[in-house]
Amino acid sequence: MPQFSIQMRKNVLFIITVLVAFITQAQEQQEIESNPAPATESSDAAATPLEQFSKKSKKPKKDKDERPPATAYKIIDFKHDTTYVDTSLTIQKDYNFNYLRRDDFGQQPLNNVGQSYNSLEKVEPYTQLMPLFGARARHFNFIEAEDIRYYHVPTPLTELYFKTTFEQGQQLDAFFTINTSPRLNLSIAYKGNRSLGKYKHALTSTGNFRATASYHTKNDRYRMRSHFVAQDLLNEENGGLSFTPSDEIDILEEDELTTGIEQYLATGEDDQERFADRSVIAVNFEDGENILRGKRFYIDHYYQILKPTDSFASQLAIGHVMDITDKSYRFSQVSANELFGAAYETSGLRDRVALEDFTNHLYLQYQHPWVGSFKVLGGLTDYNYGYDTILSQVNPATGETTDIVNRLKGGTSFVGGTFSKRYKGLEIAADGMAIIAGNLEGEYWNATLRYDLNNDYGVSLGVHAQSVAPNYNFQLYQSDYVNYNWQNDFKNIETQKVQVALKAKKWANLQASYSQIDNYTYFTKTAGFDTAIGDSLTAPRQHTERINLLKVKLASTVNVLKWLGLDTTILYQDVSEGDVVYKVPELTTRSSLYYQDYWFRKALFLQAGATLKYHSAYVADGYDPVLSEFYVQSPSEQAFFEEQGHVFGGYPQVDIFFNAKIRQTRIYFKVENFGEAFRQNREFSAPGYAPRDAVIRFGLVWNFFL
Repeated sequence: MPQFSIQMRKNVLFIITVLVAFITQAQEQQEIESNPAPATESSDAAATPLEQFSKKSKKPKKDKDERPPATAYKIIDFKHDTTYVDTSLTIQKDYNFNYLRRDDFGQQPLNNVGQSYNSLEKVEPYTQLMPLFGARARHFNFIEAEDIRYYHVPTPLTELYFKTTFEQGQQLDAFFTINTSPRLNLSIAYKGNRSLGKYKHALTSTGNFRATASYHTKNDRYRMRSHFVAQDLLNEENGGLSFTPSDEIDILEEDELTTGIEQYLATGEDDQERFADRSVIAVNFEDGENILRGKRFYIDHYYQILKPTDSFASQLAIGHVMDITDKSYRFSQVSANELFGAAYETSGLRDRVALEDFTNHLYLQYQHPWVGSFKVLGGLTDYNYGYDTILSQVNPATGETTDIVNRLKGGTSFVGGTFSKRYKGLEIAADGMAIIAGNLEGEYWNATLRYDLNNDYGVSLGVHAQSVAPNYNFQLYQSDYVNYNWQNDFKNIETQKVQVALKAKKWANLQASYSQIDNYTYFTKTAGFDTAIGDSLTAPRQHTERINLLKVKLASTVNVLKWLGLDTTILYQDVSEGDVVYKVPELTTRSSLYYQDYWFRKALFLQAGATLKYHSAYVADGYDPVLSEFYVQSPSEQAFFEEQGHVFGGYPQVDIFFNAKIRQTRIYFKVENFGEAFRQNREFSAPGYAPRDAVIRFGLVWNFFL
């Protein structure tokens, strides 16, 4: 039976020490203050998302009266929707406390923090006009323009996020924002992760820097918001657990467990104890690395030509948006590996591709309380994707030479618009955009009808349609590996979707959708699976038949006596046609049973419980480290790994958590994959890639209001 390490015990001791220190501080502060509990604590008891924060003070009623409420600390998203700083501790905060800093339901992580996720639920964007950059397996933690938040704060605000990783390294996300005047806000943040991992050559090192600025003039006619982002996401690659013996594997001659998969799935007690140290398990190679880099400058600003007054309700504004994005992806390897087939170079392999995207558009927006809000826009996009060399390939059968170009370069012109109108509880919204000229074709439109009976009950109906060219790496790719070179002229991917949502806040939220996808584009293994050297032919393909997808998602949170909670999410997916290439589990669930209440005269808010995760067995997508993409297993590969004992799903995963809130600090303590500490881990997150074993992790989120 695996035992918790000395490092784990040190982690437990550290977190207990931190908890005691915070509790002692909070109790002493409570005895000093004349009021027994600040307003923020009572708001937590009511489970409201808005809190009033307070600063320590021995005097001053007057100081307390001058403290800005939490509602004054505004957060504005990409769509100009405003929320507020929330320092409460809820079960959703526990779900968000991870590497992505958002709920990762429907994502199965590979074994190290900062690696990729195998998608149990494939999420398709419905506002996409241009092809996406490749290396999608590296984009889970890539911050896009839609992810940036802007701020308006009465006093400086700081947030610190910290969480432990695996072996050497930590996670940190540090954020600071300040209004230098009521009209100008600045923010700066850096999110970093470094984790050695449990397996050989699996180091992850990522960094996300972002800075924002928002400004408006004194008369409020001109408004501007802008951001700059610089990101790099590096992963060492080992190709997963080895499935063939190798002379380089350091094993005893009499040892029958000669492959990494055999060592991982060892059944003997001595073997299990020996290979409980995952760093001795054999992997396919130890010299690969890929990295995704990106920079973006973005500005959105407008001027109000007509401003509403007491006698004039209409607004008319003219605006401009500019987005300059550069991305690059590189795969490098010291020596060519036969796992990927023949190579042009025997050593020093290096594949690099880059994209330059420059988009400008102008818009005119009109608003009136009676007719709603209209926006019309038009713009240009220049793109330059590709490589530095032109590749010539010779067909060994015919002797013909084929040149693969090195660039996809051009420009497009597009037009679009949006409309929204709200009357009492009824809201109508629509938006769309289409390319009208250029080298590419594409369009999308969305329409939503929503009715809220009150704050607790509502219903919405949405219709979506999209036509977009496949991602750039489906169209063009070059590599030092012979089989990773192609140029394709695929059709646009066509998607239609109908969605309905029912909201009953005190009971449950239900979402159901039906989608039809034509010309679905994917990666797969094309030439069977050679058990001697593996399958070297990963290639892009386009499905010629329609895919029909039904999704039903139910989310429910029930609180009993305000101290016992049950949160459950159930996702059902049915692929009636196209399940040969569109692989998802039929059932995915997550359920948390937890206790929460105030302790120590309300000095500490405690939350403790267990989360059960489960998804039904299915044929999981494989991971290709050269492309940094997931691919559909070929039938022969599927049969091979099933024979090897691979299991994808059909097993529960249990996390035990103890969370606490002391003033503005939330402390998180979790035992991940608790059941794996008492039994042999025999599951996989992708072919050849093991999921995480049992591990104790902790961290905190700390807000400072100056």
